[in-house]
Amino acid sequence: MADTIRIEDIAQHEGEEVTLQGWVYNHTDTGKLVFLWIRDGTGFAQCVIFHKDVTPELFEAAQGLTYESSVVITGVVRQDDRAPGIPGGYELGVSDLEVLQIAEEYPIQPKEHGVEFLMDNRHLWIRSQRQWAVLRVRATIIEAIRDWLDDSGFVNMDTPILTPAACEGTTTLFETDYFGDLAYLAQSGQLYNEADIYAFGRVYCFGPTFRAEKSKTRRHLTEFWMVEPEAAFCDMDQLMEIEEQFVSYIVQTCLDERAEELELLERDTSRLEKVAPPFPRISYDEALDIIAEIREETEDPELKELLQIEWGDDFGSPHETELTERFEKPVFVYGYPTAAKAFYMEPWPDRPEVSKSVDLLAPEGYGEITGGSERISDLELLLERLAEWNLPREAFEWYVDLRRYGSVPHSGFGLGLERTVTWICGIDHLRETIPFPRMLTRVYP
Repeated sequence: MADTIRIEDIAQHEGEEVTLQGWVYNHTDTGKLVFLWIRDGTGFAQCVIFHKDVTPELFEAAQGLTYESSVVITGVVRQDDRAPGIPGGYELGVSDLEVLQIAEEYPIQPKEHGVEFLMDNRHLWIRSQRQWAVLRVRATIIEAIRDWLDDSGFVNMDTPILTPAACEGTTTLFETDYFGDLAYLAQSGQLYNEADIYAFGRVYCFGPTFRAEKSKTRRHLTEFWMVEPEAAFCDMDQLMEIEEQFVSYIVQTCLDERAEELELLERDTSRLEKVAPPFPRISYDEALDIIAEIREETEDPELKELLQIEWGDDFGSPHETELTERFEKPVFVYGYPTAAKAFYMEPWPDRPEVSKSVDLLAPEGYGEITGGSERISDLELLLERLAEWNLPREAFEWYVDLRRYGSVPHSGFGLGLERTVTWICGIDHLRETIPFPRMLTRVYP
């Protein structure tokens, strides 16, 4: 009896009779030959059915298969450099076929479909080769994130999704009734991780976060996944060293393990190959000077207008895009204005209008990948900030306690998973980087 294998392992079974379980992704009938392009979730394989090799009933059954019909196929693995597939170079010479179901006419055909149609049929669209490749890269990024953090002394801590207070203000939070009290869907687990470091030293949380921004840009989702490492006895410079090691490991892991998927996506990996420490570091002030130079040099009046910025403003997408064109690697921008960042960020020595904050901007116009800072460790300064931001003292009393009992310098950052997938895959929109995206006008399916 033939062993059932996964397509991703097909190269290990050359010359053997094996069984594949999967779905018909494509189908070509030449009269005497039927070519079935089969997918099983781990890869795609060409299966060749020659009418002389099988019974007339089996050959007729193969001819009648429709897109996404479910099948069990048995045959001998043959090496053929011309055979398409992931992995390529191998095909199956079919000797037996069991049809589990003949699928109805499939709504997604190999032709152009509008984005809204594809989003309405997202539950089916994820079966397509491109979406499969993107989500396979996503899974590898998740694995790499956990591997690096676990191997670097960070302990996974699960932080609450329902919270009594905002981490970065209440204007972008989803409110919910919590047995008569007001609660919010978490926009970050950071504050809780600041408590966790006093028990474990280095921690991270990794889960869904929610932002109620009414944004329709290609860089925003209302529900997305974020990993947030936090470390005790860590200043901003040490934080940047952690980040560049972390991000480099993720990128290089994808290049090693998902080369075929990136090729399918037609990703130019030459830029990704350069992602290795150290990353360039520039201050917010230096970044403003570079943007001013770009505005001065450009003859495009629209770009000149888009790049208008004053000291104190946070960067928008056009600023980040133009800025990163000056660098081959991701670039750290540090020292953002205090007013443009969150209340908990440590101020710059002798320059309170500047915070010890840092964003990591990806090249090729993909913008912010991580955002982090050194946190305020002084009790009185934190109390001042809460008052300045008009945040409810009672909701943050536990957070203030952390500065009463053994406070130390500490830092952390958040990495947005979907933005990272977008960058590594070289695609245009976050909606393709999560199985079922939630956006301003999209909560179905």
